[in-house]
Amino acid sequence: MTDAAVIPGAESTFRLMYRSRNLIPPDRVKKELGTLFGAARSNNKSQHITGALLLDGEHYVQVLEGDEVPVRALYEHITKDPRHDSVALIEAGPVDGRVFSRWSMAQVGEGDEADIPLIAHTDGISPAAGRRTTPEQEAVLDVMRAAAATASSA
Repeated sequence: MTDAAVIPGAESTFRLMYRSRNLIPPDRVKKELGTLFGAARSNNKSQHITGALLLDGEHYVQVLEGDEVPVRALYEHITKDPRHDSVALIEAGPVDGRVFSRWSMAQVGEGDEADIPLIAHTDGISPAAGRRTTPEQEAVLDVMRAAAATASSA
């Protein structure tokens, strides 16, 4: 008799959403974010953490999904990262499942403009081909957009 395979994310999923202000100097943002996203994708994959990141001017809103312990540990690390300021927890708790099965990023559009999906490279970030979103992703993204708009108007 063999044990059933454990599929990461098949168990209860913990979701955490936060907002922060970017402290990276404007002339270094593109390269720094490309390096940061590449490293985060690798590290988060090893911890089975997925999520989405919205960039809105100088603010970030990020969703992290996975097991609670590694997600909370990553959030704690982010709160101490000197590239972030004014880190604020928006929501955290168990959810039925992952909404973002792979790391995704977008630049929040101004007003009624569409968000721009981004892809990370070692030398920076650039626009990526658009992907259709699911209703579940749109619901979470709406909360993220509202949090980004609140930060931008503050």
